[in-house]
Amino acid sequence: MESARIVGALARYTGDFALAEDLAQEALAEALVSWAVDGVPAQPTGWLLTVGRRRAIDSFRRRAARDERYALLARDLEEELPGADALFAPDAIDDDVLALMFVSCHPVLSREARIALTLRVVGGLTSEEIARAFLVPVPTIQARITRAKKTIAAARIPFAIPEPDERAERLGSVLQVVYLVFSEGSFASTGQTWMRTDLADEARRLARVLVRLAPEPEVFGLLALMELTAARFPARMDARGEPILLEDQDRGLWDQAAILRGRAALAHAASAGRGLGAYGLQASIAECHAVAPSVAETDWKRIVLLYEALGRLARSPVIELNRAVAVAMSDGPAAGLALVDAMVARGDLAGSYLLPATRGELLTRLGRRDAAIAALEEAHAACPSPPERAALARKLAALRAP
Repeated sequence: MESARIVGALARYTGDFALAEDLAQEALAEALVSWAVDGVPAQPTGWLLTVGRRRAIDSFRRRAARDERYALLARDLEEELPGADALFAPDAIDDDVLALMFVSCHPVLSREARIALTLRVVGGLTSEEIARAFLVPVPTIQARITRAKKTIAAARIPFAIPEPDERAERLGSVLQVVYLVFSEGSFASTGQTWMRTDLADEARRLARVLVRLAPEPEVFGLLALMELTAARFPARMDARGEPILLEDQDRGLWDQAAILRGRAALAHAASAGRGLGAYGLQASIAECHAVAPSVAETDWKRIVLLYEALGRLARSPVIELNRAVAVAMSDGPAAGLALVDAMVARGDLAGSYLLPATRGELLTRLGRRDAAIAALEEAHAACPSPPERAALARKLAALRAP
């Protein structure tokens, strides 16, 4: 997210989204060389912004012969622009990052392009991470991002948070991006770390800003979902950084303050009297887990109903898989396995490790050892996350043991 703030600050002063991103990349490239020789400065962000500003002035000067407007802007930047500290003033950060998000989510772009561009520029996710989130090839994501940048430049979209009457049509895309950034932080799709709490925390911060900017029920629902999910973070990894399943977590480690904040936000979302949206329903599911003393005492029947309602609002194979798990907890593993097998027959989540991993777990609970091993082997081969792959390997070793 630090790169998004730098891009946002530079875009605010140059008024050019594409140029700001290029300037930020140039500043980072210069930092790789300079810092290796001189060491990391005391204020690295300020250093990067200063270099970016100087590169902007150089760029405008080069264009001066062609464009008088840029020449004037270059002079203004050089003579009147505040220093890096002012560029990166704390009260401007939220506006800059949110403006960057609203630019990336402009309606002139397709829905897929909006999300891909915002995750790349604002969320800082790689093309590989975004491709995994959408279950599409990496070149497809790269092409979407390239086209989106060209469209923004051609349409001359201004760098600014839109007026209130223009926000509604972009808000849904912005919320989805914030949620996807949080999801990548909660379950990192690549790398050696199972969670990236820096991403998740930044997504929560942006959601709090969005609540002030657009206090709509679904914005509160998203904030509630992230608070209630993040409350379990302290118990989700052991000392070696390996994942701990929900049933094995020490609930005494859960963040009670985050649970209170999440429940308050959920109550606010429900108070509008319009019914909960997709994020609010997911937050209600998270609340069921947050208030339960144990896995056995969780209200699984309510969770099943919530997943059914969620599936009608936002049909997705991942939601259907989660419903199957809830059914297994409520009515037994055989009932859950029937739903999972139906998904396999339909070709849902083809190539993902999630479906065979869940199937392997349910087969294990039913005592079908050989079938469980086959399913977990398939999941292990497809899993991109080293920590989760290690957890699957441990399950396989336990099943193979005499």
